[in-house]
Amino acid sequence: MKNTDLQDYSHKRLNILTGEWVLVSPHRAKRPWQGQNEAVSNEKRPTYDDTCYLCAGNTRINGEVNPKYEDVFIFTNDFAALQSDSPNFSLKEGLMVAQSEKGICKVVCFSPDHSKSLADMDPVDIQKVVAAWQKEYAELGANDLINYVQIFENKGAVMGCSNPHPHGQIWSQSTLPNEVDKKNTEQLNYYTKNNSSLLGDYLKQELEHEERIIFQNDAFVVLIPFWAVWPFEAMIVPKKHQSNILDMNDEEAFLYAEAISVLTKAYDKLFNTSFPYSSGIHQAPTNGQDNAHWHWHMSFYPPLLRSATVKKFMVGYEMFGSPQRDITAETAAQRIKDLI
Repeated sequence: MKNTDLQDYSHKRLNILTGEWVLVSPHRAKRPWQGQNEAVSNEKRPTYDDTCYLCAGNTRINGEVNPKYEDVFIFTNDFAALQSDSPNFSLKEGLMVAQSEKGICKVVCFSPDHSKSLADMDPVDIQKVVAAWQKEYAELGANDLINYVQIFENKGAVMGCSNPHPHGQIWSQSTLPNEVDKKNTEQLNYYTKNNSSLLGDYLKQELEHEERIIFQNDAFVVLIPFWAVWPFEAMIVPKKHQSNILDMNDEEAFLYAEAISVLTKAYDKLFNTSFPYSSGIHQAPTNGQDNAHWHWHMSFYPPLLRSATVKKFMVGYEMFGSPQRDITAETAAQRIKDLI
């Protein structure tokens, strides 16, 4: 595909998973920066913080005491965004429409070591996190109340993370959230028409061209998607057509952990900082339907643009028109690949 026009001139790229477009303006990457600059935080965290409500043995806000956990610790969120015991109700008054939503929210502590992030953990330890994700996906998904399980992590204060202890969250709910609903529709339409996985067929093209691939092992590919919105957005995709993370065997789970490790370590090297991001796994709903059209994947959306202190903001045209990026996906892929 080596189309030089894509690297020099403004154009739109289609996100095949959502059906939405992103505007790419590579020529703008050459302009000088006159925006906000901030001081880099080089804070070194201790392995244990007696004020941290996620550290082992500490007391949380609700008075519960964390066990002296040694690897992964999971508990129901003390400030859950979704409630499992809320009443059923709906509202339709003219154009004002609302309906009740139930769910269960959990917190997943990746490690008892307060100073670490996934980038500091070995693949064998990350695999324990993966096993916890699999267990929660299976158990929450088996609940008749739950039709979708969203696993995600916010890393860094800039991403709204209220506690630096290495942790992620799981929000499970009775309906499909917006982004998942779009991906469900696009993948189902493609599968119905072609009898093959949308993301699987896309991956074949990426493996052929290799322009946006950062890393691969026997089971997974790490790449910058062709339609990426965030400057250094990345995606981890299983090579085999798998609908959800339960389809992985133990060897594949380790290789998935390796892919997470390689990507997050490279991120930290990019601007020599603990790289902030929001990451999330999109996979088949747990609604009891045939979800063979789903090809699960994990996306990373980091906000850093030019340095450890210069972030990308969704403002102006992006708030009122559509997402836009300056650095092309190909340039971003090469920059990260060079650090591995």
